[in-house]
Amino acid sequence: MSGKQSTGYEGFTAEERAAMKEHAEEEKKAARRTSRADKAALALQDVLDKIADMPDSDRAIAERVHAIVTENAPDLAPKTWYGMPAYARDGKVVCFFQSADKFKARYATLGFNDSANLDDGPMWPTSFALTEVTPEVEERIAALVRQAQG
Repeated sequence: MSGKQSTGYEGFTAEERAAMKEHAEEEKKAARRTSRADKAALALQDVLDKIADMPDSDRAIAERVHAIVTENAPDLAPKTWYGMPAYARDGKVVCFFQSADKFKARYATLGFNDSANLDDGPMWPTSFALTEVTPEVEERIAALVRQAQG
């Protein structure tokens, strides 16, 4: 048999490595913050800055998602997570927005981690593709984040 045989694993993509580096920087930045109020205000500003840096199509969706989450799940604290806007309870990320541009994907994603209270029998979705935020999508997101916050 001649030629190279692929093992299937080619390592992390450049986008994945960049996200891991961003996460390490986020953790260092959070550790340097002093008061609880200072941490919350600066974490919110970090989220708003990440949203502002997104391409127009992702930014419009992220702005709506941010508004819906903060209005419907006020107990979730905004923070960045792997360079993405995220919302946490007791420091654990419950949900996050991933722009399509972040990993060169076809669509943006609203994702939920295992700390979200979305359990529905033996199987349930934990991420949702977003191409636009219609009134119906807004209602669905609002319901999901209210359920997720517990």
